[in-house]
Amino acid sequence: MFIDTHTHLYVEQFDEDRDSVVQECLDAGITKLLLPNIDSSSIESLHQLASSYPDICLPMMGLHPCSVTESFQEELDIAKSWLDKRDYIAIGEIGIDLYWDKSTLPYQVEAFKQQIEWAKELGLPIVIHARDSFDEIFEVLDEVNDERLRGIFHCFTGTIDQAKKVLGYGDFLLGIGGVVTFKNGGLDKTLQEIDLDHLVLETDSPYLAPTPNRGKRNKSPYLTLIVDKLVDIYGKTPAEIGEITSANAVKMFNLK
Repeated sequence: MFIDTHTHLYVEQFDEDRDSVVQECLDAGITKLLLPNIDSSSIESLHQLASSYPDICLPMMGLHPCSVTESFQEELDIAKSWLDKRDYIAIGEIGIDLYWDKSTLPYQVEAFKQQIEWAKELGLPIVIHARDSFDEIFEVLDEVNDERLRGIFHCFTGTIDQAKKVLGYGDFLLGIGGVVTFKNGGLDKTLQEIDLDHLVLETDSPYLAPTPNRGKRNKSPYLTLIVDKLVDIYGKTPAEIGEITSANAVKMFNLK
């Protein structure tokens, strides 16, 4: 059994073949697809997919940092209204992204903090998007860290020191995706010093397709390519990789 802990299967890139992708996942032993939200424009399609496959596709609610603008509070109010109406497995994806626009950093920090508070109040994990922003995210987490804080560092691509900092918060895991298969990505070397007990699997589809499909549309069935790389790194069988990472995901997200 494998779990893709981060896929945007509800976006328009899958409008032509969404159902067949789900079937491909089941054929490959991928039994759960965890769906982070983006912003108010994605909520309807997110819910639609979750309703179509209620035992497989499990939604999160949150505001992606790349959708944070000066009017972010309106977006947060919409997200919060949904959290008050139905159940979600996590607050996500949230965080800070300084790759595209550094000018929104103050808004991103405030949105990040508000959503962390929601997670604590609701007893949910957070799913963190960190791009060119580890220092800024650590600054926030250092401020708000307590026994209620837990979650996933999605698409982890950091150094061994950054990995140790993340794991030092206590109840956090590293989301490992297609980057681990990139020839000069360096993540494989970092993972040689990180125990498998600290990892979950993810694709971030339709983005970041693993080698040999790099640059193409990513999809959850490609999770098996990430597993193959982890087999090389850890010297375990695919079944062992699946068992350990799935158990980590089940515990973190309180999956049934």
